[in-house]
Amino acid sequence: MKSLLLCLKLWFNDPMKEPLNERKKESYKIFDEVAGTYDALNKVLSLGIDRYWRWMIKRNLPQKENLQILDLATGTADVALLLGKENTVEKVDGIDMSQEMINYGNVKVKKRGLDHKVSLYIADGCNLPHQDNTFDVTTVSFGIRNFPDFKKGLQEKFRVIKPGGRSMIMEFSLPKNPLIKAFYLFYFRRVLPIVGNLFSGHGDAYTYLNKTVEEFPYGQDFADHMKDVGFENVRFITLTFGIATLYIGDKPNA
Repeated sequence: MKSLLLCLKLWFNDPMKEPLNERKKESYKIFDEVAGTYDALNKVLSLGIDRYWRWMIKRNLPQKENLQILDLATGTADVALLLGKENTVEKVDGIDMSQEMINYGNVKVKKRGLDHKVSLYIADGCNLPHQDNTFDVTTVSFGIRNFPDFKKGLQEKFRVIKPGGRSMIMEFSLPKNPLIKAFYLFYFRRVLPIVGNLFSGHGDAYTYLNKTVEEFPYGQDFADHMKDVGFENVRFITLTFGIATLYIGDKPNA
């Protein structure tokens, strides 16, 4: 009965109280609270397509040996683990602001025997603690929209990449086909928040996460932001009818 009442409340009311920009400043607290159910809900809510999206990041790695990679907003380290298994990758640093997500990620790293290649730790994607020109590749998967200042995050990613290095950003987007977009927005606005909030036990985590998608630039708009920072050869690949987009940009050689 209690679950039914919660579902009805979520269906007819928007539980978010604070402005989106304010929530982003401490969004890591939301991830601390949903860390225990995060992986399972991702698989259910994405219908398993999230594995294909991450595979696309691996597929677009530079064809080089001994790659040093920084994965921002690493969460429970799914991308870091996928890349860490590659023979061409020497080291992956995964950073996040959520300690609980890092804790769950570390369990997965040790379970898969990759603790010699994958290191997870707390760091701010808008204020990276790394030296200039440190990494061959930076990645972020479904996280940059939660940065309080995504433009600062892009600048930091550009700064820490070596000349000739690559940045890849996977993020949600909106389909262009009107029919698919209408169906997707209904699922996104009505079904997904209810299921996510209910099973995560959090009052509005998935309401917040979904709202960040609709207000975030995507497609050519986001590609232009990457160009403004200094990336060249910027391109983007739309995935699964435009539900997600992979952005790729390279840092010019010195």
